[in-house]
Amino acid sequence: MPQYDVLVIGAGLAGMRAALAAAEGGASVGIISKVHPVRSHSNAAQGGINAALNPEDSWESHAYDTVKGSDYLGDQDAIEIMCREAPEEILHLEHLGVTFHRNEEGKLGTRAFGGASAARTYYVADITGQAILHVLYEQLMKHEEVYRSEEYFVTALVQDDSGRVAGAITRNLRDGTMQLVNAKKVILATGGNGQIYNPTT
Repeated sequence: MPQYDVLVIGAGLAGMRAALAAAEGGASVGIISKVHPVRSHSNAAQGGINAALNPEDSWESHAYDTVKGSDYLGDQDAIEIMCREAPEEILHLEHLGVTFHRNEEGKLGTRAFGGASAARTYYVADITGQAILHVLYEQLMKHEEVYRSEEYFVTALVQDDSGRVAGAITRNLRDGTMQLVNAKKVILATGGNGQIYNPTT
């Protein structure tokens, strides 16, 4: 029965970024994914990542655009954290090896996306998701205490006596076998919840 400090369920951009942060912090990390990490749905993310890195822009403006774009349904505390930390994350991803577009002056280039009051989208041509996935995967391969279980489904989360999530029950998609995976911390990174709305895109 595998035991990890951190179990990450989902190996898209969010899952791999969380796994990398945990591994960099010295944790043993288990990653459970239905597919190989670089084949996750994040591979289809083309547009880019918004961040108020330009001195003429602000995280407050980014947050306002995000709250408004969510029809005021987004968790505003989470949006504030995301918008405050986004510029640092863009620079961190670049330092890891993501080759974001550069303008004629050699600076990180941006483009405007719908709903944004400023050009704050950092991108890699039309393969932003794919480019970041490959860099994160490469970085994860450098850590000995990162273990991947590919082609596995999580069928249930496991709780301890106090009600804290302490692992997951998984099914191997190849042979149908079930396995209990224990962890001190569990991170769910299984994609957005947009499908709860009808219609959705």
